[in-house]
Amino acid sequence: MNLEQLQSFVEVARLGHFTRAAEQLHLAQPSLSRQIATLEHDLGAELFHRARGHIRLTAAGETLLPLARRMLADADSARRKMAELSGLQRGRVRLGATPTLCISLVAEVLSAFRAAHPGIDLHIVERGSRGLVEELAGGALDMAIITATDGLAAVAGSLQHTPLLAEELVVVSSAANPPVSRHPAINLAELSKLPLVAFHESYDLRVTTDAAFRAAGLEPTVAVEGAEMDAVLRFVERGLGVAVVPAMVLLDRPSLRSVRLAESPAAALAGPLSAEPQLLRTISLAHRSDVNPTPAAHAMQAMIISVADELTSDGSALARWVTRV
Repeated sequence: MNLEQLQSFVEVARLGHFTRAAEQLHLAQPSLSRQIATLEHDLGAELFHRARGHIRLTAAGETLLPLARRMLADADSARRKMAELSGLQRGRVRLGATPTLCISLVAEVLSAFRAAHPGIDLHIVERGSRGLVEELAGGALDMAIITATDGLAAVAGSLQHTPLLAEELVVVSSAANPPVSRHPAINLAELSKLPLVAFHESYDLRVTTDAAFRAAGLEPTVAVEGAEMDAVLRFVERGLGVAVVPAMVLLDRPSLRSVRLAESPAAALAGPLSAEPQLLRTISLAHRSDVNPTPAAHAMQAMIISVADELTSDGSALARWVTRV
């Protein structure tokens, strides 16, 4: 039994005539007759009472007709859904990202993706990089945007990653207060003397900042400790202290002032585009290499790469802080 046979059967039943059904289906009448005969042979029952000038269903035909219509409708629905997926009219993407990326890069990506593909359902998981890698490996995510400070080293086996951006960590302060430095950048020794709004210990950024102070033999002056990203930025806006954050969180935040963070006094005194190394983190797109992406997931990957390119273009306000890798 195949769909063509069922379609022929339904059409003959509807029209009550083999010749007219063949014309409707654009088949030669002998071909249509063979399809019906084969179907009857496969089912082991006659489907039509055949009389000159008159065709009517047998009891077996009456039983098969609603089933055949339902099977044809299901087949049509399956074709339509597959076409919708291919055309990105429907589908789902499960994207994971770190908290800092959710309020910067991911927000830009989702805005652009929703405008291009409004029918795709988006499921976002916000975790640290290590947790995202574990969920990705377990099949709970289609892809994840992670940082090199934690989790990227764990990408192995069936997981692969595509580096996207190298992002500087900058020092932010309230735009309502005077600048924290007269120079294009501030070094760790100067930063250690300022009141610091510190992230919760679980944050990758906290681990990176603490390690930088330890390596320099310095102790930060912590004013507020243990906050999440949104709270940290609000505390800084209110003048409670400064914070070390990824450059991309400055998107659409005019109430914050930023200055480059240098690892040495010489770099702080140099120009704003000094080649002296700053605190950087690498942002990568990770996904499973043993699973073919759905059309929707493939489109999301392309959108993430496109937005990363835009953020590092010459005309971008972030181009001096974020570079493509």
